[in-house]
Amino acid sequence: QVQLVESGGGLVQPGGSLRLSCAASGIVFSFHVMGWYRQAPGKQRELVVAVTSGGGTNYADSVKGRFTISRDNAKNTVYLQMNSLKPEDTAVYYCNAHRTFFTSVYDYWGQGTQVTVSS
Repeated sequence: QVQLVESGGGLVQPGGSLRLSCAASGIVFSFHVMGWYRQAPGKQRELVVAVTSGGGTNYADSVKGRFTISRDNAKNTVYLQMNSLKPEDTAVYYCNAHRTFFTSVYDYWGQGTQVTVSS
């Protein structure tokens, strides 16, 4: 059974920082691209950043220079360090594990963790 368990969300003031973690089980972690998505009220879920097993990254323009993704393949965990947070970063953040194997596509999701940026 695949499980992605996020932690680290919360309430933070503008300009503050948070670190999200996502612990994966039930998958071969190193085979998967790991990503963080977010969904704000009334908006579609959007990609924040993804990281390949080799460390290649793809950041949304809105978070470049403020957010940093990292992964520890030995611990089956991916992290999202969020600095200089803005109110518009407020959303539920979801961890995603993605793998394409020939014509099969596998996507797994965590339950989400709320991030609220407010004074």
